[in-house]
Amino acid sequence: MQDAETLEEATVRCLLEHEINTPVIGDFELETFYNSNPRSFTTPPLVSAKHILIAADPEDDLERSAQRDIALNLILQLQAGADFSALAMEYSACPSKEQQGSLGQLSKGQTVPEFERQLLRLPLGLAEQPIESRYGYHIVLVEQRVEGELLPFHRVKERIAAQLGQRVWQKSVTQYLQMLVGEATIEGIRLQGAASPLVQ
Repeated sequence: MQDAETLEEATVRCLLEHEINTPVIGDFELETFYNSNPRSFTTPPLVSAKHILIAADPEDDLERSAQRDIALNLILQLQAGADFSALAMEYSACPSKEQQGSLGQLSKGQTVPEFERQLLRLPLGLAEQPIESRYGYHIVLVEQRVEGELLPFHRVKERIAAQLGQRVWQKSVTQYLQMLVGEATIEGIRLQGAASPLVQ
């Protein structure tokens, strides 16, 4: 929660609003920014997946090796037609086993990085190798992929206007302060400023 504005802050804000004329940002500028930054307005890709976690202590190399062998064996069973949900409920050390191993829809930032990096690159279907993470080995079945999509301009127009408005305001305040410093006469201190409001 943001603290209430103090009287001093309100006075400074009112002075700046009175003294500074910020340029109006039009639709052309908003659309230009939108078209120049499509990644900023694209939804993240989603992956629907199931997994079976074969837990392994990250400090115990012998156990990790044995658990990896179990994971590889389960992958062979799945490739031969075994039921993923049944194996998840029997072998998985993850609470998701109660949902037949379903992780739901995942996007960037929702899982541990070492698992996420590989999961988001997998094609549809059963992964041929287990994914190693700090928790052990994950047998993964990618059920669906939804690629990110560019949001339409009308849905992000206000967000762009607020973002660009803030940038223009900050630049205008900086220029105004540089102009004041340029006009000021202060003895004993050398300040760099500008005498012109057309500072870049």
